[in-house]
Amino acid sequence: MGGLFSSPDQSSSQLPPAFSSNSSNPFSSRPSASSSNLSRSSSKPPPLSPSPSPSSLKTPVDSSASYISASSSSSSTAYKPPQSSPSGVPYSSKPSPSSSGPFPSFTKQPPAFKPILHTAPNEVTNEEGKTTYAWEKGEPIYAIPEDIKGLVKRDIAPQVLKQPLSPSTYKAYFAALLYAEDYYLEKWSNFLLVKVTLKLEEAALHKKSKKSKKGSGEEDDKIFVEFEIDSIPEKRPFLLSRDMVYARPSDKTVEPFQGFIYRVVKSKRVLVEFGDDFLSQHHPNRKYDISFSFNRVCLKRAHQAIEAALDPSSHNFLFPECVPRKNILNPPALLNTYYKLDTNESNAVRRILSFQGSPPYLLVGPLIGTNAPRYVPEQKVSARTGVVVCEAVIEIYKTSQENRILICAPINRTCDVLMRSLREVIPESDMFRANAAFREIDEVPIDILRSCPVKDECFACPPLQKLREFKIILSTFVSSFRLHNQGIAAGHFSHIFLVDASSTTEPEATIALANFANENTSVIVTGAPGNHSGWIRSDIARKYGLGKSYFERLGEVGPYRILNPMFITEL
Repeated sequence: MGGLFSSPDQSSSQLPPAFSSNSSNPFSSRPSASSSNLSRSSSKPPPLSPSPSPSSLKTPVDSSASYISASSSSSSTAYKPPQSSPSGVPYSSKPSPSSSGPFPSFTKQPPAFKPILHTAPNEVTNEEGKTTYAWEKGEPIYAIPEDIKGLVKRDIAPQVLKQPLSPSTYKAYFAALLYAEDYYLEKWSNFLLVKVTLKLEEAALHKKSKKSKKGSGEEDDKIFVEFEIDSIPEKRPFLLSRDMVYARPSDKTVEPFQGFIYRVVKSKRVLVEFGDDFLSQHHPNRKYDISFSFNRVCLKRAHQAIEAALDPSSHNFLFPECVPRKNILNPPALLNTYYKLDTNESNAVRRILSFQGSPPYLLVGPLIGTNAPRYVPEQKVSARTGVVVCEAVIEIYKTSQENRILICAPINRTCDVLMRSLREVIPESDMFRANAAFREIDEVPIDILRSCPVKDECFACPPLQKLREFKIILSTFVSSFRLHNQGIAAGHFSHIFLVDASSTTEPEATIALANFANENTSVIVTGAPGNHSGWIRSDIARKYGLGKSYFERLGEVGPYRILNPMFITEL
């Protein structure tokens, strides 16, 4: 492959899926992220799971991400986490294991599942005839094992991260990286800014469609709350879009207002979205105490995925072996193509139509366009990789009524653009746009919203039978877990497209792969060399490979490295 998959320094501009938070925070009276009585400032909290299986949970949202950096002139930091102690010096009075021994066992873990209270069977009642409740095993917690935490506290990498990635180390390797990320959140969970000045800023987002609810083509103005924090990384947490922000008037003992980080402007100013209840009481001279709560939903989904990936059916997707593809050298001709394709692109589509099962097929190239702005109303695919993906999906759709296609991408914008392009050929009734339950409805383009069922102001997932009828489903990697939670089984989809997989971490891309692929599933992976996920917070996780995508790792092995056209096409 040579330099094809070489990469520059990790960018922080990627838009990651994120939403919920389980981290603790300094305001003891603050409602939790799962509280049912949050005000509108708190952008709809996730509901309690009805009784998920050990491998089930989650529904996050995709949004932009950025490093926070700013002047600290308007605030002071009340708490800073202790700096990591030098190697060999205990972080606390409790001794920690050394990294020089064998890889620490993952058996020393806090409770593995969060218990859920359910009504006992009808025949079970107490002496007074009242309903009886029982605790049941609920969703996995994936708490950090104490031995792993002891190492990460001292900036020591667990031993497994010093070993080659292989089928035998896969779960432990990525679990250690995810635990390092989780520890970062825990370390900064008590970070507090006191007496912060908050400013209001009106921002124009994007022009509404003519069919918008406002009935105009004018820009949609929104009021954001702006503040600054220290620009030195060691003095403040790495914040991502959709992390939660809590603001409480410094001179009052009241419940804090909850908002979400929208974005960071010029690496200095943090823009936060609060509700009308905050705006109605705010005045320019008021000071606030600010704290944060970080997203863990994506980490939990990633943990579940690497566990599911231990199934033997996933082996040849994760560690491809060179297997012959008898028919791929003589792929079928394309008839009545919707897009105008050159020879290389046409051959790529034909090969995608010809193969079945593992290993995956790689398409190398940007999906939408390297210079595309963050949002363009009515945008459609223009880059050649996106054109090939859309043409392949259309051909697969037309080939057989039995085909079922899942298209996953790192961010909502990519899914929306692909759906808009496919809808020109494929009936809307055959497609479903799966959103995270708590994606903001206003963020969804009005023409896409028609394919997104909403219930109680949250995006809903249709019943299992209806889901099975859709020919094409589009979702972010993380939100695809909703389909698994609803009952879609591995093997349901004949084809899975992991588009722009270079822009997300391998565990995140594996959410769709491990839950829905079996030995008969055709998997197509697209990406652009040099793209990386921008949401990695932990230095250990970054140093030991969490930023290396599934797409990039595949490109370095076997037939992909030598550009075998039966397995890979550069566009």
